[in-house]
Amino acid sequence: MTEFGKPLTARGTGIPGLVVWELPVHGDSRGWFKENWQREKMAAAGLPDFAPVQHNVSFNDAAGTTRGIHAEPWDKWVSVAAGRVFGAWVDLREGPGFGAVHTAVLDPSRAVFVPRGVGNAYQTLEPGTAYTYLVNDHWTPHAAYTFLNLADETAGIPWPIPLDNAELSDKDRAHPRLADVAPVPPRKTLVLGANGQLGRALRAELGNPPHIEHATRADLDLAHPALGAARRWRDYDTIVNAAAHTAVDHAETPQGRTDAWAANATAVTALARIAADNGITLVHISTDYVFDGTLDRPYTETDPLNPLSVYGQTKAAGDTAAATAPKHYIVRTSWVTGDGPNFVRTMRSLAERGINPRVVNDQTGRLTFADDLARGIHHLLRTRPPYGVYNLTSNGDPTSWADIARTVFELTGHNPDRVTPVTTDEYFAGATGPIAPRPRNSTLDTAKITATGYTPRTTLADYLR
Repeated sequence: MTEFGKPLTARGTGIPGLVVWELPVHGDSRGWFKENWQREKMAAAGLPDFAPVQHNVSFNDAAGTTRGIHAEPWDKWVSVAAGRVFGAWVDLREGPGFGAVHTAVLDPSRAVFVPRGVGNAYQTLEPGTAYTYLVNDHWTPHAAYTFLNLADETAGIPWPIPLDNAELSDKDRAHPRLADVAPVPPRKTLVLGANGQLGRALRAELGNPPHIEHATRADLDLAHPALGAARRWRDYDTIVNAAAHTAVDHAETPQGRTDAWAANATAVTALARIAADNGITLVHISTDYVFDGTLDRPYTETDPLNPLSVYGQTKAAGDTAAATAPKHYIVRTSWVTGDGPNFVRTMRSLAERGINPRVVNDQTGRLTFADDLARGIHHLLRTRPPYGVYNLTSNGDPTSWADIARTVFELTGHNPDRVTPVTTDEYFAGATGPIAPRPRNSTLDTAKITATGYTPRTTLADYLR
């Protein structure tokens, strides 16, 4: 019987993400009324804002009608509009919870949030039962569906009405047993810029399980007008955008300006739209070049953007676009050093070849080792702190490029006095072609990400080893 007057409350289950909700139902002599789905109130109470796009109703004439066990690649909000059902849910997701079962009786005063990959089934307890559910993706015959037999002995669901006496479809009777069910994999993660220094570090950090995709420009054209149809994006949980046009000086040329705006702003706008439309978390890599470098302290996440160069302007525009995705992490970093051409490797090579470099000493910041950056991104995705901007660099006191060069020489057994410090103006004097202005202070304040429990651990000596 429907219980009136209960507050909106949630009750966890033994299946992660599967939550039973008690719904306020208001009744009088005429009948009853309830808010079956109220986004603002339910999100405030802790229900995932799962963005439903389709509402389905299953009407069942007879008591004992039994349907399931079906796991679809979307989330469900299950409730009852009339009558009562015995609900059963089986975790069919890949992981240690595979095969876990939860059961509950649902009437109009109780609903269940069913996460993607959890098998859903019910048996009507009264004739004329209306079973209703909202889903956050449109049904399609091409989606990946997973089924479990209602009579599976391992699940051992205690159906109130024995299945021999219940109304079942032939398809539901023929579904496989648990031992023959392939677990539902996690939603996919797409890493863009797979060949870059960070892309290589992310491959090492995240690995190559089937649900992790590492893509280069040849695999996915971010400038293609049909990008929104290039994947079944509802199958993705996360996009890590490590792709960018990073040729700072080239961006000052006519062609470079076009390339930089296309890669760093236009493509990010398209990715943000895809993320917003499909409930995807967008991780976007930003840079110290969005600041002008004039502050006499480290830059925080809330400092206003004021880029000096075309590259910095395009990256600032990309940050603005990425922030329109409801679930986003903008990871702002500086002086990335990893597996590929970079300043540290250049200095080591010069030292070994007996070349004495001139290196600027009026630009200050911190190196960011790509391994630290990849681990920090993974940390954000594992722990899911509040969405927003996070500065992430490696540890250490701020220093100049010249001091880093001297340290590289010293750590590799060469005389650091071979490095000649010069100003930026002196270094570029006589250069041909456009030179992009650089921020003189590139130091980023990392207190915010440190507060989430992440501490970088790579040192220059570690990297050189």
